[in-house]
Amino acid sequence: MPSSYNVRSSARERNNVLSRPEFMSLNHQPGRGGGGGGGGGGGAPSVCRGSTRRPGPIKHQASQQNEEPTDSGSKDRREPNKMPEEDCMQLNPSFKGIAMNSLLAIDICLSKRMGVCAYTTSSWGGCRSMVALLALTGHGITWIIGTLVCLTRSNTLAGQEVLVNLLLALILDVMTVAGVQRLVKRRGPWEMTPGFMDCVALDIYSFPAAHASRATMVSKFLLSHLVLAVPLRILLVVWAFLVSMSRVLLGKHHLTDMVCGFALGMLHFSLMETVWLSSNTCQTLISISTLSWSPFF
Repeated sequence: MPSSYNVRSSARERNNVLSRPEFMSLNHQPGRGGGGGGGGGGGAPSVCRGSTRRPGPIKHQASQQNEEPTDSGSKDRREPNKMPEEDCMQLNPSFKGIAMNSLLAIDICLSKRMGVCAYTTSSWGGCRSMVALLALTGHGITWIIGTLVCLTRSNTLAGQEVLVNLLLALILDVMTVAGVQRLVKRRGPWEMTPGFMDCVALDIYSFPAAHASRATMVSKFLLSHLVLAVPLRILLVVWAFLVSMSRVLLGKHHLTDMVCGFALGMLHFSLMETVWLSSNTCQTLISISTLSWSPFF
């Protein structure tokens, strides 16, 4: 009898231990579904019967604890996918992209090196005023005012025809360059605030170079419609190049801005040659501008 009593007491203690919530998983055989606990043995129903109400909230808390790491883990996995665009690196860039980035880097480096008159403390800062004066000779406001003064003093029909077409070409150049600059909005190699004259002529941004475009167009226009000696023709070409370079030396434009300005100036000249206004049309415009035009005469 003592031996059978000891066996019963040990079995009862084992069942009490297994009825605890943390040992509930030991009552179910692995690989079975929800009915796995019912087919275990004779003692399993009594254990489950005594503990069916207690493990509910424990399991719910355990499931919440298990869900929280998965949620945080999913957030950690989603966060690297939302990296800023500037921090992303293109692993397989195209050859065209590599070439363009390399050319732009070279352009910026050379333009900054050539901006020797950008500030008074630069290497050629003492020549800044002379270079700025040279750049002023290619300014749009300077040429428009000069053309208007010459037009008021001209007495020949041929001279007025050339001056009116030159005035229209200058206005076309200013408006076209200002529009392209507003679209591109490229800054110069050195961070500078545009001056008063630049703001008046709408020459605020870097691309394309307005002085290069204007100097190219004016020099080509004068070479085509004026009879000049060879030294003056050479001097006119040199002037156009120096005016374009002066803006690079002042740190206002990149080298590519100057090259595109050359191309745009040639385009303006070709366009004005295509839509060249005749002498009668020019006289009509002059009459309208001086308020002396009449439709009956």
